Amino acid sequence: MKINRKNFLKVAGLATAGVMVDNNGAARGITTPSAQRTQQFNMHGFAAPKLDKVRVGIVGVGERGSGTVVRLASIQGVEIKALCDVVPHRVESSASLLKKEFSGHSPQSYSDNPQSWKQVCERADIDLIYIATPWNLHARIAVYAMEQGKHVYTELPVGSTVEECWKVVTTSEKTRKHCFMGCGSCHDGMAAVVLNMVRKGYFGDLVHGEGHYIHDRVSNNEQRWVRDKDNNNWYGYRPWRLQENVNRNGNLYPAHGLGPVAQIMDLNYGDKMDYMVSISSGDFTMKHKMAEISQTDEYFKPYVGLDFRGNMNTTIIRTHRGRTIMLQHDISSPRPGHRFDLISGNKAIYRARPDRLATSHDGWLPQEEFDRLVEEYTPGITRKFAEKRDEARVNNRSRGYERVTASDWRLIDCLRNGLPLEMDVYDAALWSVITPLSEWSVANQGATIKIPDFTAGSWQTNKSGMDIDIKQGGTTKLVS
Repeated sequence: MKINRKNFLKVAGLATAGVMVDNNGAARGITTPSAQRTQQFNMHGFAAPKLDKVRVGIVGVGERGSGTVVRLASIQGVEIKALCDVVPHRVESSASLLKKEFSGHSPQSYSDNPQSWKQVCERADIDLIYIATPWNLHARIAVYAMEQGKHVYTELPVGSTVEECWKVVTTSEKTRKHCFMGCGSCHDGMAAVVLNMVRKGYFGDLVHGEGHYIHDRVSNNEQRWVRDKDNNNWYGYRPWRLQENVNRNGNLYPAHGLGPVAQIMDLNYGDKMDYMVSISSGDFTMKHKMAEISQTDEYFKPYVGLDFRGNMNTTIIRTHRGRTIMLQHDISSPRPGHRFDLISGNKAIYRARPDRLATSHDGWLPQEEFDRLVEEYTPGITRKFAEKRDEARVNNRSRGYERVTASDWRLIDCLRNGLPLEMDVYDAALWSVITPLSEWSVANQGATIKIPDFTAGSWQTNKSGMDIDIKQGGTTKLVS
């Protein structure tokens, strides 16, 4: 279905949100449920009972999920109890790897029907459901899992429509179960350093931030389009992901670049997003690629002549405190990758790739001065995570822990120590809702649209979520 202002309300779940559109199709505003609803329970700062052992059920063990099996198994206190996928050999492969590389895991396999994930969620011996399925299933599985008394760790997005984002939030509040979305964050790297610098005043008052998903997955690598016909899969675009790019136009993958900027700007705790606009270029790649590769592979013939998202989407957000954020999405132009890209204050600016800092118009700081500042402002969480990796290297066996991210580690560490999560359901919903709102704005010639406040006003009193100094927890080890 092609997105336009008549059918978008239904597609994005905005029908219940009360979008007001004038006769020319320009948005005058949006009244979301946050204006009327009373928060059932504030999940920001909520600490669930500690879990010495975090028992995990994994739904989706394809390219992304199979890697997460290794990452989670490499963290102390994790026991993988179930593996679920509609493709049996994926389950078999991950189960075999666990048996070969790790101890303490004897997962039950589920691959007999597309609804097997419900059985995994219903098991009484599972604490955390990890979701790495196609996007349109994320919210459905997350809601069901929380209703069954499980915490949730999901790949992005947490929801594909405004309605789904709200459903995940209200379910988390009702069940008091965590919903954590894995994406770009300030748990490590320069994002952690910049967050620490911001908190200590180096940048002064923040003015502007930029986060992108610039990642060429289409244009210059023909191998990306060579399918494994036995498994109906290929690198770059899985069949479901190719379909996500059809008849859609907006920022389809904002959270990797947005996450660090949102945390640095204290969005949902001290500030909130107010409104946004979004504009897309035309499609200069996908329609040509489909016409080209359909000549040698009939699988792609149904895609010839369809409308695809534009190469470049640019979305601009303004916050309640007057800051601005620019997000860009382009996965089909030949250009170097970018994610977390820029933070600008009234005293300093940071720019990525290469990482650099400036405090005036005279130019970037010398490398020696930059290195000194990075060392000075590297936070406790970065040093603690490095310490855990060094401990694991002493008696290294599988090197699986090398792929563990600091956010993976801290999620499990918080669950095991009974601490609040540093990325909660409100973050997941806010960072995901940008996609459907951007589609609406693009369809309405860059019209302004209000952004829901999923915290129902609690952003005014919520405290910052990142414990970058590791004042609590930090006790979980990596398995060598």
